[in-house]
Amino acid sequence: MVALEMSVGAAMNAKLVGSGSETMVLAHGFGADQSVWDKVLPCLTQHYQVVVFDWTFSGAIKDPNLFDPLKYSSYDAFADDLIALMDELHLKNSVFVGHSMSGMIGCIASIKRPQLFTRLVLVAASPRYINIDDYEGGFDEAAIDGILSSIEFDYENWTSIFPTLAVDNSDPISVKKLEKCLKRMRHEFAIPLAKTVFRSDERDILDKVKTPCTIVQTTKDIVVPGSVAHYMQKKIKGKSTVELVKTDGHFPQLTAHLEFLAVLGGVLGFEV
Repeated sequence: MVALEMSVGAAMNAKLVGSGSETMVLAHGFGADQSVWDKVLPCLTQHYQVVVFDWTFSGAIKDPNLFDPLKYSSYDAFADDLIALMDELHLKNSVFVGHSMSGMIGCIASIKRPQLFTRLVLVAASPRYINIDDYEGGFDEAAIDGILSSIEFDYENWTSIFPTLAVDNSDPISVKKLEKCLKRMRHEFAIPLAKTVFRSDERDILDKVKTPCTIVQTTKDIVVPGSVAHYMQKKIKGKSTVELVKTDGHFPQLTAHLEFLAVLGGVLGFEV
């Protein structure tokens, strides 16, 4: 967990908003920060107490000493931070919404402490990004090598190009939001974190996940092919469903937030 004198919540810029009887935890993905949830928060806070926070790699974190690349070379340390934050806030039986890499982090946390979660909502999540045997992760080894090389040696350019590919280009405001987040993240954090994410393989944990899961996939995601969602559904032991949001890109909470909320409402039982 985050080891420092200040509280975990303070270290991770955690905020608890809303007044519902149940709690929802929103966790952002690589290079982002809690602002990626801004469009959906007004609705969600009408129905839930909502926790938003920033992972320690985020550009929104003021203290660079909180992110240790060696410590965070696997998702386990992130899962420990999530558990520590929820314990500090005295949360149990919460809905966890994890975007991208945070989907797998939530899965790991649910295996370690299942009583913390009533449902996992895995948004554009993937257990592995590299194709292998009969598994389609979306990228071959050479493509991942190219992405990592771009992040390492041409980060400024990559942070301008990647948002146009990962976010629906018909929504330039959301493209700029992601670009701003990426440019705020420290380059020395981006390199090891990208290696952790893009070379991750968490397929073996899926059959240990017993918390009910909702897997949210967009119509066309350059990062995660649709086959990954159905692969996860088959492997996860707990009850799981795949829900489609009809938008292009890796960020449905930005580009199709009303439909994204409608999917959440349909699964969780609230009106948008």
